[in-house]
Amino acid sequence: MAVAVKRLASPAERLTPSRLAPSFSALLAMGSYCLGMAMLGSYPFGSRSRAVNDLGNQFVPFHAHLWDLLHGKATGDLAFNWNSGYGVPFLADFLTYLMNPFSWLVGLFPRDLVELPVFLVTLGCIGLGTALMTVFLGRLHPGSPWLRALLAVGYGTCGWVVSDGTADPMWMWGLVSLPLIGIAADWCLHRRRWVIGTLFVGVSWAGNFYTAAMATLAMALVLVVRLLLATDLPVRDRLRSLARAATMALTGILLAAPAVIVSFKASKASQPAPEAVFRGRPPTLDFLAELLPGGRGAVNAPHLFIGVLGLLLVAAFPFVRAIPVRTRVAWYVLAAGVAVSFVWKPTLLLWHGLAVPNGSPYRASFVLSAVLVIIAWLALAHRPRPRELAAGAVLVALLAVLCHGRSGVGPATWILVLGSGAVVLAALLALARNRAGRTLHTVVAAALTCAVFFGSAYAAFSVTAARDKLKWFKPKITLSAEALRTHRELGQRNDWPRSRTDPGPHEFANNDPLLLGGEGGSYYSSYLPKRTARTLREMGAGWYIQGRHTLSVQDPVSRAIMGVSSFRTGPQAGPVRVGQSAAAPLLTVRPGLTADDFDQRRSGADARGIDVRHDPRVGGGTVFARQERLLGASLYQVPSLRPTAGPAPRQLDGGWRLPAAPKRNVVTSFSAQCTPGSTAYWYAPWYAGHVTGPGGTTRGVGRQQMTANGIKRLGTVPADGRLTVSFSSPKAQHIPEHPIGCLAPKKLAAAVADLREHAPVRLSSSGHGLSAELPAHSTGTAVLAVPTVTGWGCRVDGGAWRAPHSFGGLMAVPLGAGATRLDCSYRTPGLLPGLAASGGALLALTAVAVTCGVRRRTARPGAPAPSASSSPQSPLPGSRTSTDAVHAAATRPGERAES
Repeated sequence: MAVAVKRLASPAERLTPSRLAPSFSALLAMGSYCLGMAMLGSYPFGSRSRAVNDLGNQFVPFHAHLWDLLHGKATGDLAFNWNSGYGVPFLADFLTYLMNPFSWLVGLFPRDLVELPVFLVTLGCIGLGTALMTVFLGRLHPGSPWLRALLAVGYGTCGWVVSDGTADPMWMWGLVSLPLIGIAADWCLHRRRWVIGTLFVGVSWAGNFYTAAMATLAMALVLVVRLLLATDLPVRDRLRSLARAATMALTGILLAAPAVIVSFKASKASQPAPEAVFRGRPPTLDFLAELLPGGRGAVNAPHLFIGVLGLLLVAAFPFVRAIPVRTRVAWYVLAAGVAVSFVWKPTLLLWHGLAVPNGSPYRASFVLSAVLVIIAWLALAHRPRPRELAAGAVLVALLAVLCHGRSGVGPATWILVLGSGAVVLAALLALARNRAGRTLHTVVAAALTCAVFFGSAYAAFSVTAARDKLKWFKPKITLSAEALRTHRELGQRNDWPRSRTDPGPHEFANNDPLLLGGEGGSYYSSYLPKRTARTLREMGAGWYIQGRHTLSVQDPVSRAIMGVSSFRTGPQAGPVRVGQSAAAPLLTVRPGLTADDFDQRRSGADARGIDVRHDPRVGGGTVFARQERLLGASLYQVPSLRPTAGPAPRQLDGGWRLPAAPKRNVVTSFSAQCTPGSTAYWYAPWYAGHVTGPGGTTRGVGRQQMTANGIKRLGTVPADGRLTVSFSSPKAQHIPEHPIGCLAPKKLAAAVADLREHAPVRLSSSGHGLSAELPAHSTGTAVLAVPTVTGWGCRVDGGAWRAPHSFGGLMAVPLGAGATRLDCSYRTPGLLPGLAASGGALLALTAVAVTCGVRRRTARPGAPAPSASSSPQSPLPGSRTSTDAVHAAATRPGERAES
């Protein structure tokens, strides 16, 4: 029996152009992006901050928290985050924002340099996505690896990347997912490597399921087009390929089921986002202008450009006669269909998970850029003639002329189209004539490479510069010198879990507790629980984005309730000052608190939360009464207001209607009576305007549901007890009926001292749990200063695991006749079903892998030697097994086929 021995490839054979092309394209794409950022002076190549929009508000702080987790410096773990929102679930945030494998590089750098690995996330995805696209293009059609690499650079630095993706590193994994899933789909076409392809799908969905879903849909459309064009393939085999792709996709998605199910559960329990409205398609010329490189229009439209090389070839594609007409029509119809689907609401919803995104509604535009790159490669692989290239150049020129004057067409666009376009066209014409000697061929290759490299760099520079001029993209203060000093100062005062150290609502970024440390109330996340947001607002904290971004409490009573003993004060740019406050323990025992005092679900309340606003036990409707209920003591005087001067307000049911005051000196004044020496506070969550009291003027920025004010200080009540409060706003406003509360500091100190007498003997915290040794025979109810969210469970003296009750939105656990120990832990909703689905998919994958391995080993000993006349199944046009035939067919007489 003959034994075939596979000869090992030599180092020279391993370094063939096909093997080097992906690395070459990755280096070219990463280098061009870095050059563009260096031209701009952007971090890490200059002092200009990259921390714009969600990059500064979310991703830098989240990566700082990941650093803390990796180095054991965090108070929580992957399941729960004690730093933010006074305790919130974290696994969904990790799976969404931090599952990009490049994010884990953060652990290799000092915490003070977290912004560098965040930059490397973007850079790594650009490189890997470009390399994989180079490989994928080679599977679509054979041709020059070097030319494939140059076109892939257009994908890696496309308009979506430099306009949208770089500000949201989690989305950048979609740049990797698309060609990775495309390679898996190609294997389905040839009915091979099902196991590895399934793993590719699983890795794509685990890294970021949001963009992976877009990539999966896009590659499904590409697969359908390829099957329709494979006319020599029997219908039965086409259906088999589709079935193979469907099972591969389903199994791969199930492998990533924990990420999908946990995130879905968290999203359902989260504070609803402001309703996004799709305002219709952009003007056609503004849409088409996005195909031209170097610009970023003021009109909201998909960002599409793939560079001058790709654009010229896409324009030439309809004229390339070497490509069958039906093929040209099919690919152009696909591109046009995807483009139209972005601006038609039903299909827009399909691309974005059945919800119109907040912000840009065109987050899926990178898939259209990928389709355009595919079309460009098919045109180039068929070696377009000079006349065909000239027709494409005319089409590009016509597009530029038609779009002249549009906001997306600026000086950079004309420099790239005219300057880089001339070089690219000349190089392609030289290659098309195929008469160049070795020296001239080298010059042409160098010119084309330089045009792609410098053109991509200049496009990245110009688009980023235009984007950063927008008010929305003003950089946040992240790891500045002040922020680093605050981080050190808060760390020195850490007293967790006996009390909290709050970095305050001063917003270096929207997630200050993750960035600066401590255990604050500020949190900005798509998964911020509804119960947390509403509990904090009802307690007197402010919020933004309709509660998707909560702020820390700022008044002494709320700080006492939440166990805040130290907090950061002062403006961002000022000196670091950490204030002290009287804080109740994180866990207190309330002997007199019974089940009748717990929050009750009422008719019309939200099924996922407790609508405390309409529960009479919450304290008569004022924030001051709610605080008293939570602290268990009478603290405030809540006086009635009497209008005294200025435009007369109208008293309505439950509040006052203040008239507009166009001029700043026109105010509506009220008087109230409080105990002299007490401290007055005002609370009008939706008020926008100025409020003046004995301590000066403060400003409200409220906007109904969208932005809520927190409790603000008015000043000390004068010796005569008469309090005068003035409101001034350029538009009519509504304030509560009792917006003023006068706090007696001594009563607050007494209430806190009383709660400390009922503190646990010992309190300890684990990553996602709390354990307390209680005073002997404790009765009543244990109240934990942690918002009640689904997933918490507690045991009293080792008893049954039960979900806690809600007391003013905080966790409350009945202790029974007497207890000495309380243990509470958090279990992530959806994690167990997700792990079960993932385990089932892994078993199926293992079974297929083992079965295929056994079949191969069984078939080898008795397999007959292939004869010269035997022919395998007819390959698909453009497949790697038919490279020679396709290349010969595409090569005209007298021309030499490229290797």
